[in-house]
Amino acid sequence: MCLALPARVIAIDEHGEMATVALGGVKKDISLILVDEVQVDDFVLIHVGYALNKLSEKEARRTLALFAEAGLTGDGLS
Repeated sequence: MCLALPARVIAIDEHGEMATVALGGVKKDISLILVDEVQVDDFVLIHVGYALNKLSEKEARRTLALFAEAGLTGDGLS
């Protein structure tokens, strides 16, 4: 089973190709090559180091709450 998790973009490189995202106190560098017009504070769905698409904060929180309820993650967007 593959999971894609929502995370908040906290920084974007000068070329707009890479971003740093944060989720539950963990920061990770990811590629933005598959998604257009991502900005700091946007939420993106990430999988194996790539942003797959943007999503709203409401949808990100709802998804993380469901993952936490299922025991797959912590309690959300710390």
